[in-house]
Amino acid sequence: MFYETIFNFFNSGILLFWGLLLVFPKRRLTQKIIAYPWVPLGIALGYIYFLSITSGTFSADFSSLNGLTEMFQNANPQGVAAGWLHYLAFDFWVGCWMLKNSQEKAVKHPWIILPLLCTFMLGPVGVLIYSLVLLGHKKLIAKTT
Repeated sequence: MFYETIFNFFNSGILLFWGLLLVFPKRRLTQKIIAYPWVPLGIALGYIYFLSITSGTFSADFSSLNGLTEMFQNANPQGVAAGWLHYLAFDFWVGCWMLKNSQEKAVKHPWIILPLLCTFMLGPVGVLIYSLVLLGHKKLIAKTT
């Protein structure tokens, strides 16, 4: 199916970009990637595609846990793909922000690897860990000045 090819393109392709953030954080290409959300914008096109070919998304009840559960239980593959691309775009955008922010604050890259990996795999957990890294970095800077 055509939609599976599109899904696989985004789902596999994002690994290259996460690899750049993790392994080559200071390279010119990586700096361009974190300077502007080109990758999440590209994923957004896939997201829009999947939203346009699925049904029932806008009739879902987003105001209750039961409504969300029903939406996921009744989802078709295209709807699930849209949801997954939503995660891919936002998690990567947050990863880019974390890398850019850590470079601005002169946090050494090894301290950012775990938060980036957790953001990739667990979203908000990575943000929490990054916040703890920043707190520790701030205290370390305060001790040395």
